[in-house]
Amino acid sequence: MSLRPEFTKAPDQFTALLNKIRAKQAQVGLIGLGYVGLPLARALTDRGFRVLGFDTDRNKVDRLQAGESYIKHIPGEAVRAMGQRGFEATNQFARLAEPDAILMCVPTPLTEAREPDLSYVVRSTEAVAAALRPGQLIVLESTTYPGTTQQVVRPILEATGLRAGSDFFLAYSPEREDPGNADYSAPTIPKVVGGFDPKSLELATALYGQVVVRVVPVSSLEVAEACKILENTYRAVNIALVNELKVLYDRMGIDVWEVIAAAKTKPFGFQAFYPGPGLGGHCIPIDPFYLTWVARKYGLTTRFIELAGEVNRAMPAFVVDKVAEALNDRSKPVRGSKITLLGMAYKKDVDDPRESPGFELMELLTKRGARVQYNDPHIPKLPPMRHYPDFALESQVLTPAYLAAQDCVLIVTEHSAYDWESIVAHAPLVVDTRNATSHVVQNRERIVRA
Repeated sequence: MSLRPEFTKAPDQFTALLNKIRAKQAQVGLIGLGYVGLPLARALTDRGFRVLGFDTDRNKVDRLQAGESYIKHIPGEAVRAMGQRGFEATNQFARLAEPDAILMCVPTPLTEAREPDLSYVVRSTEAVAAALRPGQLIVLESTTYPGTTQQVVRPILEATGLRAGSDFFLAYSPEREDPGNADYSAPTIPKVVGGFDPKSLELATALYGQVVVRVVPVSSLEVAEACKILENTYRAVNIALVNELKVLYDRMGIDVWEVIAAAKTKPFGFQAFYPGPGLGGHCIPIDPFYLTWVARKYGLTTRFIELAGEVNRAMPAFVVDKVAEALNDRSKPVRGSKITLLGMAYKKDVDDPRESPGFELMELLTKRGARVQYNDPHIPKLPPMRHYPDFALESQVLTPAYLAAQDCVLIVTEHSAYDWESIVAHAPLVVDTRNATSHVVQNRERIVRA
């Protein structure tokens, strides 16, 4: 079957929408104005589309309408330029009847039982259904298990009496945003697209084709959904491998960072992945478990993925044990020690703390009686998190006197803004989980790898 067939007698609604997309006269609605939705809204407006952005957070909507940004890598100037090009933010979901295409970019976390939490997807789809009109294109971008668009989203929309493929059009296209990576932005990353039917695929491909460098159409919604899960599971498994090797090599007295640096000189058959204090972000710690959950519905267990999850989830405890050993070597107990975590964002040079291992490290150290504080140049105050709502701390200023007064400085995220030489020079003990101090020459006896 051709993925992009020619239609000799296309339905009027399909033709009308396709022509509007090609002429950039279609208005695009975007549900979820976070780290995925807002960059996508920017890319769409940059390419000439009018965008109506929806979010339940009134503060976000008000700030965007005032020309302000709440995401570090999207400056306020960019938000104001978006407004001049036809971008509007709202929390009035009844207006979902206005856009010609609606893209859903909402979170898909895990429950306490590590099962998929599709509540954001369901509520967003219900809001779309309440305003659904014939001729609209609906696209889910949220990462999820194969079958979600077909089995969860479609029935809610079709409960209106409208039918996918004839009255409205339905597609899935997984987000591929890489916050903090200046080499990639939404327009430069190829977009995978799967459609409910050929017409839906044609429309979604036409829309994204106006915005991104290349569209990769696939044969079904499920293939597109499975593609995203594969991408993130690949990373999770390989990170688990180097994390497990880190523990082994630590006991053997071998520097895992030096081993990886040597191995990556091989020009084929090896890609470098790096260990850390635990997994963070909205993808890698979560997405593989969507696949393990759906696998059980088919009578299978994904043992390899689940083992990788066990290894990665054990890293914060390993790091805390290394901190305790390092303090013990200096005749200090963890209880009562002043410990500062450097970096609460989940990755380098971003202001996104979602699923950051820093929160679990903070909790584990606090339970052992440590007096814990943090510094992050990108996060001046810790927001309440889904699993850690009570850490109402503010970032501390890293003066020489402050560093000298700490019993231990624990490197969680290696932001470029940090002066590692100065930190090592003034802190009595530095536990480095990111190899950030590898080039520091002076006072190396103060550094412990973890």
